[in-house]
Amino acid sequence: MRSRVALLVALGIDNFGSGLFLPLGLVFVIRVVGLPLAQAGLAVTLGAFAGLLVPAFAGRLVDLFGPRTVMICSHLLQATGVGAFLLAGGFTGVAGASVMLAAGQQLFYSSQFSLIADVAGEGPKDRPFAEAAMVRSAGFGLGALAAGGLLVWIGREGLYVAVIIDVFTFVVAAAILATLMPPLPRHVRRLSGPARVWRNRPYLALIVFSGLFALTMDFFLIGMPVYVFNTLQGPRWLPGAIIALLTVVTSLGGVVGLRLTRKLTRIAAMRAGSALFAVWCLACLAVVFIPKVLQPIYLLGATLVLAAGDLAFGPRSGALAEAAAPPEARGRYLAAFQYAFTLAAMIAPAVVALFSVAVWIPWVLVAACACAAVVGLGRVGPRLPAEAVSPGGGGGIQS
Repeated sequence: MRSRVALLVALGIDNFGSGLFLPLGLVFVIRVVGLPLAQAGLAVTLGAFAGLLVPAFAGRLVDLFGPRTVMICSHLLQATGVGAFLLAGGFTGVAGASVMLAAGQQLFYSSQFSLIADVAGEGPKDRPFAEAAMVRSAGFGLGALAAGGLLVWIGREGLYVAVIIDVFTFVVAAAILATLMPPLPRHVRRLSGPARVWRNRPYLALIVFSGLFALTMDFFLIGMPVYVFNTLQGPRWLPGAIIALLTVVTSLGGVVGLRLTRKLTRIAAMRAGSALFAVWCLACLAVVFIPKVLQPIYLLGATLVLAAGDLAFGPRSGALAEAAAPPEARGRYLAAFQYAFTLAAMIAPAVVALFSVAVWIPWVLVAACACAAVVGLGRVGPRLPAEAVSPGGGGGIQS
């Protein structure tokens, strides 16, 4: 229990700092460092591409040294990367800081599933994954609110404050894991064994279909403001209200979502979540037929559909990925699973850019991806280990 509390507190503090800085990162580079938008975007993008290399070897580090050690290192690397933005004086400095930050982020994501699973102990991991997602969502949302407050109350100087606080949160999170979470027994760590994840076609398919889930969420985060402002000419407060609503629901509803889907297998719950994503896409596309005065209420209601899909899919996908991985190579398998989210984050901006071609194309494309996940998960489910799809051998799952 002590390790579980320490992990949740560290995750909450970590994500508060991320919510504080990440939405303002590009703004900091433009307004404080002084780079033009094109150069700033290129420098940050280079960092993101460099981060793609990390999961390929991070999983082996997890298997060799344990996820706790790797996550502590990830916090310290992120603290160094964010702090480097304060010293950046041009394109090279920003690119270097972005590389360190992206590498630290990918190291964190590549170790978090393994650490959550190890701390949870034996048995199904659906509830621990749901609790971790709730804490991370709440922390990020509070950080984003604090970031907005800093800009309103302090102005440009608030950007410096956000960076300094973010560095502090990473250091505190690392200290909590290092001092309050005792090292896991050596027999829990995954020390050896060949990792054939790239030859495990059912697991690769799980990564692909989980990536389609992540694409929907990333598209929502960056595409909804574009849709509201450019297409609907909606009020300025609406995108923030929509994102805040999703944050509140996912922060408070994780365990409730597990209970409501407890009679479903993990695959069935994930398919239901994907279907809800498709419904959300089509509902958002149909908003153009709603009277303008009712559009904000309509979109807020549609966001509840997206939130329900996220609650059904999210914890189950992580638990399934963990349970389907061979114990001797779990770190490497779960690090590979991280590519589902990394690649989705890189593809989402290109999908949003399709709004410039026709307003319906991104919505139909994302809805088609969600439908592909529904079909694909149904076909890959029987090829995954039965005990991973449905722990206990029944039709449902413990929550």
